Amino acid sequence: MSSVKETDVIETDVLERVLAAGLSTGADFAEVFAEDRRSTGAVLDDGKVEELTSGRDRGAGIRVVVGEAVGFAHTADLSERALIETAKIAAAAARGAAGTDRTIALGSPTGRTTPSVDILPEDIGKARKVELLVAANEVARHHHSAITQVTARYNDNRRRILVANTDGVFGIDDQIKTMFSVGCVASGDTGMQTGRESIGHTIGFELFDRYAVEELAERAAQRAITKLAARPAPSGQMTVVIGSGGGGVMFHEACGHGLEADLVKKGASVFAGRVGELVASPLITLVDDATMGGEWGQFAIDDEGHVATRNVLIKDGVLVDYMWDGLRARAAGRSSSGNGRRQSYAHLPMVRMTNTYLMGGTSTPDEIIADTAEGVYISHLGGGQVNTATGDFVFGMTEAYLIEDGKITEPLREGNLIGNGPAVLQNIDAVANDFAMGPPGTCGKDGQGVPVGDGVPTLRVHGLTIGGTAT
Repeated sequence: MSSVKETDVIETDVLERVLAAGLSTGADFAEVFAEDRRSTGAVLDDGKVEELTSGRDRGAGIRVVVGEAVGFAHTADLSERALIETAKIAAAAARGAAGTDRTIALGSPTGRTTPSVDILPEDIGKARKVELLVAANEVARHHHSAITQVTARYNDNRRRILVANTDGVFGIDDQIKTMFSVGCVASGDTGMQTGRESIGHTIGFELFDRYAVEELAERAAQRAITKLAARPAPSGQMTVVIGSGGGGVMFHEACGHGLEADLVKKGASVFAGRVGELVASPLITLVDDATMGGEWGQFAIDDEGHVATRNVLIKDGVLVDYMWDGLRARAAGRSSSGNGRRQSYAHLPMVRMTNTYLMGGTSTPDEIIADTAEGVYISHLGGGQVNTATGDFVFGMTEAYLIEDGKITEPLREGNLIGNGPAVLQNIDAVANDFAMGPPGTCGKDGQGVPVGDGVPTLRVHGLTIGGTAT
């Protein structure tokens, strides 16, 4: 949003009247969240463009709070009449008492007034975007005759938001994200094996000046080919070395969610009531940072209008703080940490991660491998499941290798990595200096998905269980 006046999303004086309507039944708090989202997507599969889509979604969600009761309503009609009616519906849902008059005065908005991109994706024709898909497909298919299927995807998204509430918060943001991925299937005597590579950043079409889709395709194809010759993964408790970037999802799922204040309040977190305690190896500092320039979880303000911040959650092994949204922070008498996020204007905000990562250490990756007599090296983890109340998890290993006599040797077929998040944090005994962010991700929670990033340096964990098929 270049400015509130120029967007014609909702004028300032209209916002003030809508917020006043939200308070008219005696509410404690009212909020307007407006969103204008545009997106383009394209998918090439089996050499053909299967999807080429574009869309726009625009509307506002209004939240009203009375004590601990929350009323919420949303509308795609941004006229003043519809917004005031929606505010009254939300207020009624919050079971307000006798009405009171209160004047709302909003100042100048905070946040990002212009998109921090070099090339707006919306200025690039669809033909150019399809060319990228075709180029990736051709490179992957020519990599090896065993490549039997290639799927390439392109997506860009522009999300302009406005947030105003009766606490005086007034913010705007213009978020632009661009993403590309290549997936390959290789067929051989051991069956079918897959390889995938993806890139995604909170930047514009200049993404493709920084990354070549041909190189992505080469890596995805090579990963699938390598796994054709892989041996079955072993089974049992082993020492595991997790490579930089590719293992961040484990800490996002197994540790990050347990540090979200809403789950802590519900007693659904193994970290509840442990602030100030040593919960991890002293080598571990865990951060959630929405200010990381260009990363997938970056923004200027969260979806409650709070300015993005860098939050240290665990420092030198000690639990420092949780992640907070506005509602939980309000109840606790503290400030939000800028972690209030929502999928769209039709959803309530909740506590969510942004870019969550473990900071680098002082060892080198080569030193860690050489010091590991035997174990498993995991280059990339896939999806998994976690119980936030206990920290127990299961993740798929999408690229892994044996470690023998301090060297990475044979590739392994896909298996599972099984463990417990708090135990992993305690059992990390080496952290390298090669920190990297992993691929872009979408975090699902209570039916909502939001873009997130995660990252790790190379690190070593003792006592993880590998669920393979080797006898």
